[in-house]
Amino acid sequence: MSTAYTNADPAELAKFSELAHRWWDPESEFKPLHQINPLRLEWIKERAPLQDSQVLDVGCGGGILADAMARAGGHVLGIDLAEKALKMAQLHALEAQTPRVQYRSISAEALAVEQAGRFDVVTCMEMLEHVPDPASVVRACATLVKPGGWVFFSTLNRNPKSFLFAIVGAEYVLNMLPRGTHEYAKFIQPSELASDARQAGLDVQSMRGLSYNPLTRRYWMNDDTSVNYLVATRRPL
Repeated sequence: MSTAYTNADPAELAKFSELAHRWWDPESEFKPLHQINPLRLEWIKERAPLQDSQVLDVGCGGGILADAMARAGGHVLGIDLAEKALKMAQLHALEAQTPRVQYRSISAEALAVEQAGRFDVVTCMEMLEHVPDPASVVRACATLVKPGGWVFFSTLNRNPKSFLFAIVGAEYVLNMLPRGTHEYAKFIQPSELASDARQAGLDVQSMRGLSYNPLTRRYWMNDDTSVNYLVATRRPL
């Protein structure tokens, strides 16, 4: 079983730390995150009210989603183990005068020991495919959310199409992401994530796909979960 501080890949942390200064440049390597952020924010808001809610963003990176959820009225805590990315998140919050957002360097597992059942909403987006034990993070998220609260995940499916689109296409052909951003073996099939969520005591409520058209450079949500997908789960009362 993973301990609180072992469920992180030092190479992954170093990779995102090297790019930390570019998190808030909408034309940088993080452009896709800036582009999909309004879509995922609306998807969350449709299910869980953020106004005056206690919100946790696990694996927040430079704070793109955490900042948006705070501006939507949530009291947001963003956590990550990539120190440089966190510093950029904190700096942006100061410069943009974002209300109700704080950042902390701690793992989800460690925070779950500290603050079990504290949060109304927990998000963990584009993070599970970067850790050695994603099921451990899912369990921590389930522990951190209040009964009746929502936990949202997003990650990448594991199949030939996702390899072609998310790695070959995005990293090598279109240069949308730095080469080496993703490791195919760490991709997670929807059935695997749903199983991890249920074993952690979460009820799977809905699942959506996220698609991209390289010609129009447009993202949209649909029912195609073959590459990028999002899962909404809820902790029973």
